[in-house]
Amino acid sequence: MLAASAWPSAAHRTEGGLAVRDFKSARAPEPNQKWLRLRVKLLAFFFVALLLAAFGRAVQLQVFERDKLRGLAQDQYVRQIEIPARRGDIFDRRGTPFAQSVEVDSIWVDPSMLPDVKQAARSLAKVLKLDVEDLQARLGRAKRFAWVKRQVTPRDVEAVKALGLPGFGFTKEPKRFYPQKELGAHVVGMVGLDGHGLEGLELAFEDELSGQNSRLSGFRDAKGRKLLVSGAPDTIERQGAAVTLTIDRHLQFVAERALSRAVEEAKAVAGMAILLEPKTGEILAIANHPRFNPNAPEKEARASMRNRAALDTFEPGSTMKAFVVASALDQKVIKTEDLFFCENGAWTVGRHTIHDTHPLGWLTPQLVLRESSNICSSKIAQQLGRERLVKAYRDFGFGERTGLALPGEGRGSIPFPKAEVSLATQSFGQGMTTTAVQMAAAWGALANGGLLMRPYLVSKVVDPDGVVLLENRPTEVRQAVSPATAKKIVSMLESVVTKEGTAPKAAMEDYRVAGKTGTAQKADPVARGYSDKRLASFVGVVPAENPRAVILVIVDEPKTDVYGGNVAAPAFKEIATAAMAHLAVPPSREVPLPPTALPVAAAQPPPSKVETARPMVSEAVTENVEPGSVRVPDVVGQAGREAVTKLLSSALEPRLLGSGRVVSQTPAAGALVEKGARVTLELAARQ
Repeated sequence: MLAASAWPSAAHRTEGGLAVRDFKSARAPEPNQKWLRLRVKLLAFFFVALLLAAFGRAVQLQVFERDKLRGLAQDQYVRQIEIPARRGDIFDRRGTPFAQSVEVDSIWVDPSMLPDVKQAARSLAKVLKLDVEDLQARLGRAKRFAWVKRQVTPRDVEAVKALGLPGFGFTKEPKRFYPQKELGAHVVGMVGLDGHGLEGLELAFEDELSGQNSRLSGFRDAKGRKLLVSGAPDTIERQGAAVTLTIDRHLQFVAERALSRAVEEAKAVAGMAILLEPKTGEILAIANHPRFNPNAPEKEARASMRNRAALDTFEPGSTMKAFVVASALDQKVIKTEDLFFCENGAWTVGRHTIHDTHPLGWLTPQLVLRESSNICSSKIAQQLGRERLVKAYRDFGFGERTGLALPGEGRGSIPFPKAEVSLATQSFGQGMTTTAVQMAAAWGALANGGLLMRPYLVSKVVDPDGVVLLENRPTEVRQAVSPATAKKIVSMLESVVTKEGTAPKAAMEDYRVAGKTGTAQKADPVARGYSDKRLASFVGVVPAENPRAVILVIVDEPKTDVYGGNVAAPAFKEIATAAMAHLAVPPSREVPLPPTALPVAAAQPPPSKVETARPMVSEAVTENVEPGSVRVPDVVGQAGREAVTKLLSSALEPRLLGSGRVVSQTPAAGALVEKGARVTLELAARQ
């Protein structure tokens, strides 16, 4: 029973086995299989999402942030240095270089690669002779690039390499070089350390001369080791245009030498000289003194770099008389045989008195120019009239810029002379202003048959490919006076350089010369009047019968002698002698005519002898003070006792406030007051 009950029969086992199998196949899946499938789906979704995120990030980096990331990458291994283009050359009319560019080394550094910036700055400053603090500050501010020193010598390069410091680079860049040094420096100008023009034609033609800048790239690995450095691009491809001047180097040298000698001998403060071709308007030389060397501008005074001849305006003085007489003759206001009474040296106009340097009687227009009479020039201007005088000056180019292409060129001014005394003073070049270039061009009109030509300095500008970017040609401006009148005036002006004239020192043996002297009072902007300083000048035309050159010489504030015939005329002769030889001008065939005799009533000692004997020229214009009136003297800066004495001697009552030296006065110096008026002086002790 036990066996039977414990072990069922085979049939039962078979049926039971089938029942068991049927039971297994019919029962539900276990829960683990469900979670397995869910995990597979979740894992697949995760990988798909990750792939989409990676793809989206790739799109963002490769498309939207491409430029930013490229810049960051290049900043790690690429160094780019902007290299200025090689500036175009500047030549004189015969091809002699006045300005050129040469390739020199410049030193830069990656400050992030220096182990010790302060120590490196000290070492560099010592070998390169730089300021330690400035260099250290520059290296400290920069991140990956800083200039150490630009445009250095080969010795400096070797000294820096010998230090063995990492992160340094050396590149070539152009440096401006002026082979003629001081010669023509005021015209050519100069450039700064960055290669941009600062003065003169270098500034005026900056765009044409500068060319196209380029960049030099250098590559480094992660440790900062140099792998590859691209060479500098072809300098011809980035070179600026060449500028050719009308200046002649030889004549420029002669003009500067003669001007410097005249200024130094006269112990003057400055000077100007211009040599102009009257038929074309070309400026063959334009000189200034003092001079400067553009190769080392840091050693020069700023004032010495100014091109006074083109930029500065001044009251020209008696050289303007030629235009007054020319316009009066041209408009038939006067005739060549007319006589004018010069009042024996003093002529009252309103509250003022016009003076001549010496007494003169009756003079013809020619003798007015020869004797340089202020009074008779004023009388001719009266007959010409205010409107026609101003128009005559403007017809000769005064009061308008000549268009020299130099930045800051002066315009000058021709104020309308409302008062009678203004009309008188403008007739002999006071109360108006001009530039030296304007004066030379106006005299060029007289020498060119009355036709005013536009003066110019630059003949052409040509780019490296040979394309002409700019070309100046002789340009007519206007007919100032008729050819007959111009020829007549030039003939009259020949008498100025005779022994009886004011400039015998300008006469030449082989050439006929026509010219005019000028001795102008300089305005005092503080006192609002004229000072005792003078501007001595001479302008001449040579040869007079067929002018080839107009030469103007101006000496500013001469000390030894103030007359243009003595100070400026010798320099004119020196320049003219060299110019005639250099230009191969044949000597004058005609002998200069003898000077016209003075009328008996006007016979005087030769002006040249009178001028030589007199140490100082008299005031051309003085104001007539009414009886009972007196001018307040200038006592500022004087001690109290000295000021009181000076005021009492002028019949004025002093009133003192404080002690020490006079720091201010009321009324101001030069004021016209009644005698016995009170003058209040404020005094203060020196600190």
